[in-house]
Amino acid sequence: MVAAHTTNQSRKAIGIYLLITVLLSTIVYLLTLHAGTTGRIGGRIYGYGIMWCPALAAYLTCKILKIKFSGLAWQWGKPKYQVWCYFIPLLYALVSYLIIWVMGWGGFYNKAFINQAASELGWSKLPTGVFIVLFFIAEGVIGMFGSMSTALGEEIGWRGFLVPELSNITTYTKTSLISGAIWAVWHYPILIFGNYNNGTPFWYGLICFTVLVMSVSFIFTWFRLKSGSLWTGVMLHASHNLFIQVFFTPITTNTGRTPYYIDEFGCVLPVVTVIVAIYFWTRRKELTQTYS
Repeated sequence: MVAAHTTNQSRKAIGIYLLITVLLSTIVYLLTLHAGTTGRIGGRIYGYGIMWCPALAAYLTCKILKIKFSGLAWQWGKPKYQVWCYFIPLLYALVSYLIIWVMGWGGFYNKAFINQAASELGWSKLPTGVFIVLFFIAEGVIGMFGSMSTALGEEIGWRGFLVPELSNITTYTKTSLISGAIWAVWHYPILIFGNYNNGTPFWYGLICFTVLVMSVSFIFTWFRLKSGSLWTGVMLHASHNLFIQVFFTPITTNTGRTPYYIDEFGCVLPVVTVIVAIYFWTRRKELTQTYS
């Protein structure tokens, strides 16, 4: 836990942190929206920029309040928690997309994407099934490092700083709801005014995305408080982004209304993650009494 321990100190820390986060994020969001539909370079620079705003805000808040930045749960913690945090997003993503494929809401597999990926990797001569397996493994191992580098920026702020401060003044349930709501709303500018969507009306994507983020917040918060390590959040966040955005969504073909079901802006993933969130909520008593 961070150094601020009293209720008043935590409230002050949260207020300052959120104010700085809004100010920094607004600058990057304005640059992103001004650029319009960003290409590879713009998307990478602005994407990294926005995801590291929470970390910078946490650092500045620690400086202002003389809180030790080194105290933001940098320890790795028990390996079993990190292993679970790698596999849980993979499992709920797999369940979601199996439902989508079986129901015909999306198709398996996207031949154009697979052919392009195989060509770029120089693996075009491999049988399709073998390539898909190897591509999945390569992304799941090597791609994880890149995904963690962006997830770390958010997680230093959300789970490293915000969640412990919230848990100091309220319950696990409220900590999960409040941090999840803040996390979701923080994405709204690019979701409403930008192109952070998969082709559905913004209001539909907004609802699905909000439910998804608030539900996974229960998972992130549980592991953060159980493990005492912000790296559980990094692992969960990186695994979630990697498997959904880089593997499952691209390999799914559009069968007509597929955007309404897939990705973070469709309805299936939020429903599945709500069920997972309820499971972790039932295990809230495993946390210390302060957080239950």
